[in-house]
Amino acid sequence: MNEPEVIRAMLGHPPDVPRTIAVVGMTDDSGKPSNFVPAYMKQHGYRILPVNPQIESAAGEKAYASLAELPMKPDVVNVFRLPKFIPGIVDEMLQLGLKNLWVQSGIVNLEAAARAEAGGIHVVMDHCMMVEHRHADLT
Repeated sequence: MNEPEVIRAMLGHPPDVPRTIAVVGMTDDSGKPSNFVPAYMKQHGYRILPVNPQIESAAGEKAYASLAELPMKPDVVNVFRLPKFIPGIVDEMLQLGLKNLWVQSGIVNLEAAARAEAGGIHVVMDHCMMVEHRHADLT
C-alpha cells in the first residue's frame, strides 16, 4: 500500500495509463475537497466520473449512482467516503474487476485495504490525489 510506483502509475505514469477517475462521494459543492480535488484533476487532463446517487452532476460531468452504473471502466476509483463505507466499495470493485483504489487523506480502513490487495487491487490510502499530482514528476 502507498508504494511510490503505485502512486505514479495511478496518476498516469507512464503517460498512456490511468486517465479516467471514478470519484465515489463526489459532491456538487465547489467548496469541498470532494469537488475541488476532482475538478483539479479534470483541469489536468483526467476524465472524471462522479459517483454519488444524491447529485445529478458535478464539475460539469453527469453523476452515477454506483460504480456498476458507469458507462466505462475507470482506471482509478478515488474515494471521498467515511472509513465504514470502504469495505462495500472494495466489494463492488472486486465484482467489477476494477484494479486501482485511491482513498483520500484522512480516510483509513486497513482491513478493507488488505482485502482489496488480497483481491489484486492496488491501494493508495490516506493520500490526497491533488497533492500527490502536484508533487509528482510525470515527465
